[in-house]
Amino acid sequence: MLHRRTVGDVMTEEVVTLRPNTPIQEVAALLDANDIVAAPVVDEVGAPVGVVSASDMLRHEAGMPDPQGQHGNDERAWGKARARTADALMSSPVFTARADWTIPRAARELRRLHVKQLPVVGDDGLLTGIVSRSDLLDAFIRSDVEIRSEVEQDVLGRILGLDEGTVAVEVHDGVVTLRGHVPEPRLVPVVVGLCQGVDGVVAVDAHLAATRQG
Repeated sequence: MLHRRTVGDVMTEEVVTLRPNTPIQEVAALLDANDIVAAPVVDEVGAPVGVVSASDMLRHEAGMPDPQGQHGNDERAWGKARARTADALMSSPVFTARADWTIPRAARELRRLHVKQLPVVGDDGLLTGIVSRSDLLDAFIRSDVEIRSEVEQDVLGRILGLDEGTVAVEVHDGVVTLRGHVPEPRLVPVVVGLCQGVDGVVAVDAHLAATRQG
């Protein structure tokens, strides 16, 4: 099997965290000093209970609730605007990810939830890291050399057991071009499918023939 990179491979393990009673002034200073757009709020044992984002801070500074009006008449929204500590300002309940999630699954969750990052928790529910959109994007931005090496060594060599040089591999801007021969016709779609599953591959252009027909 190909090694599919997971959230655990790309997440940030050193996480700036807040406590529920962290003063708002300290929240703002931590976000600014660490150049981050959000920080999870954790309880006394390290389990995330909410998230405070830069947009939360901006709304607080403006003294206004959600500018999109989604919660403009909600007392909770006005309470956040008047918050003095992290627990009054944070978004809760908190949505979390797991380290064993695949990159596509995490990306889908970020999109579904309309958030830019997710705290990552272990089996015990305690915080182990945080994963952001940029972390996931970086997983797909790989050099052509890296992609070619994985296709040649893992797909063609380790998984399919093809002799070196049987299939020539070229990669340009993430597009994989294959030229050569495979033992049987049924292997052509298999090769293409495996190559498409390699992180960073944009498309596969296969020019493969079978040495044995039928």
